[in-house]
Amino acid sequence: MATTQANPNMSAHQLVPLQLSGNTTDQQNRQLQEFLGEAMLDAYRTAIEQLDRHSAQAVLEMDRKLKREVSDSVVEIIHRHTVSDKFKDEEVGSNRVYPPTYRVRPVEAQVTEFKKLFPSLGSCMEKLARRPLPEGAEAWFAIPRWQALAPTYSEAVEIVLGVLATKRKFSNRIIGRIGDKYLRQSERSKLAEKILAEQQEGNDILVVGAQAGMLHRGCSARRTRVAMAGNEYGLGVFSIVCMLLTHSERLSSGDTLMIDCGGDEYSVRGDYTFDRVPLFDYDIGGIEFSIFYEDRARNLWGTPTAFLYKMV
Repeated sequence: MATTQANPNMSAHQLVPLQLSGNTTDQQNRQLQEFLGEAMLDAYRTAIEQLDRHSAQAVLEMDRKLKREVSDSVVEIIHRHTVSDKFKDEEVGSNRVYPPTYRVRPVEAQVTEFKKLFPSLGSCMEKLARRPLPEGAEAWFAIPRWQALAPTYSEAVEIVLGVLATKRKFSNRIIGRIGDKYLRQSERSKLAEKILAEQQEGNDILVVGAQAGMLHRGCSARRTRVAMAGNEYGLGVFSIVCMLLTHSERLSSGDTLMIDCGGDEYSVRGDYTFDRVPLFDYDIGGIEFSIFYEDRARNLWGTPTAFLYKMV
């Protein structure tokens, strides 16, 4: 299991999530207030029918405690229903875990490795990794901006795949089919990376709070996409290869949790019908890079994701 670099005395809740879709609208606020008010009124009427003078007085004497319990319960119920039910049937049980040798290295060590592999890379705000982790993240990772390596995303992917092939036994099942008409980033991931680059302006290597697949294991790619937290986004091929370049142990045994690149979308015919997802798995031949259906759930895979927070 991966180790985290968070201070155990600091709560992950100290980092305020940065919601990718923005704040609620005035119309949404009005609608929420209306239907929650109706629900509370219904609850009040039902409760009154079950009370007598004695029990009603006991409730009134609870006053502040009761208000707090009701408020906490309503908030918990609302948050429980913020995850969409779309594609709920595209989840299967999984007991796959990370290899026991997998440990996340300090960000400084990751940055050093990237500068050896890509000498043209510039600076990194390494001190960000001293902050507590965003909720949902397992560790801090250093991930270069793809724009620092190539003019297009697909070219940057080709570059890091080429480097990975020099470091590991590697089989590319879609060689020659990684151009823009085949592979693209999801709109959510592109937006998240833009925000990260603005937050860490002027740096070629970004510090990212992420999890390496365990959080969404057993889910199809599209189920993961609709089930993500408001500040969460999927990692694509480029980011995942970068993680593998600094953490080879993450994909080093046949019984490990394999990797679904849910931050990217793939068109198998190159006709801009993006209904597949890239993935990495491992067997006796080493790492294999291929594609799979975005609506298929398997216990073998999990989608790595990252989390945005407000910079203060």
